[in-house]
Amino acid sequence: MKKNLYQLVLTTCPDSASAERIARALVTDRLAACVNILPIAQSIYVWKGKVESAAEQLLLIKSRTRAFGAIEKRVLGLHPYELPELIAVPITDGLADYLSWLRNPDKTR
Repeated sequence: MKKNLYQLVLTTCPDSASAERIARALVTDRLAACVNILPIAQSIYVWKGKVESAAEQLLLIKSRTRAFGAIEKRVLGLHPYELPELIAVPITDGLADYLSWLRNPDKTR
């Protein structure tokens, strides 16, 4: 079985300030090649026994799989939530040049 080298990590934030702070830190630290911030996500979830609803911002974090531990540590250090969503989805295929860029974003063609 082929090991996935890349991942899409998802997290949500309550506001644009925290979303941008996390995104910039991950890219600046080279833990992610790119972070997209989708400004409108309506989340409905159970928290402490109650159904809750919140407007959130969704971060799509593109990175190498081996960076997950460092991403987790950085996000937990910056995130305002008590228990932030932080899940990774393997990237199984993609445009070869884009995946090459994910591997080394400082190197351009």
